Amino acid sequence: MKAFDWHADPISRATPVTKSYRNTQNVRRFLTRECGDAFRFDRPFMAWLKDGREKAMGDAADEWIRRRAASRKA
Repeated sequence: MKAFDWHADPISRATPVTKSYRNTQNVRRFLTRECGDAFRFDRPFMAWLKDGREKAMGDAADEWIRRRAASRKA
């Protein structure tokens, strides 16, 4: 099986975050579509993405939205 190309392969909510994960424009487009125009990468979120735990891109979108909501309450 070929490695996922984070630059070119289609990304869906079911796409697993693999060890080869990269913050690419393709990923940014997906997360902006899922999270809205306010989406931004930040260090804590990027660390969470790459922490080695099993997750999918839908989980990443949900986590970013959760973190954004929590920061607004603080």
